[in-house]
Amino acid sequence: MRISRAQAQENHDQVVTTAARLFRERGFDGVAVGDLMKAAGFTHGGFYNHFKSKDDLSAQALDLAFRQMDDHRAGVEDLDDLLSQYLSEAARRSPGKTCPAAALAGDVARQDEPVKQVFAEGFERMVESMCARLPKGPEARSEAIALLARMVGALALARAMPDGLGREVLAAALDACRQDVARA
Repeated sequence: MRISRAQAQENHDQVVTTAARLFRERGFDGVAVGDLMKAAGFTHGGFYNHFKSKDDLSAQALDLAFRQMDDHRAGVEDLDDLLSQYLSEAARRSPGKTCPAAALAGDVARQDEPVKQVFAEGFERMVESMCARLPKGPEARSEAIALLARMVGALALARAMPDGLGREVLAAALDACRQDVARA
């Protein structure tokens, strides 16, 4: 039975959305295509009707994950609220719903160029968003990158730690980020 183009697009989007979550939770290599398709509600055989390869899906899912975070940042006006949300215990415990930079930076370093390019584009949008929140000046971009590096690194480290130390990492990073913003 043939499905409509609209249904095919909905199916494609469902797979990409599921992959965006699962890749952030488990990494690109931690998710088999069959498991991914099952989690999306489809059979393994339908994968190649939608994607040229797992790398193709990885790039699309990573782009979606960054765009989801773009939308989230756009909805948070106060910079301190953004910092508090990013460096929170809730974010630490929800890699599948939060920043793909913190969840996948290590994995992306081992991927092919198309995935690296999508990551770079997503991170660039993070930099632009942070620059817009900081005082204008010749150092704004550099300050935004440094602030984001601290945030991403702290969240990634906190996820790798036992609860007590993980919370300590987040609290120290949040305090340092707030001090950086106050000096900017």
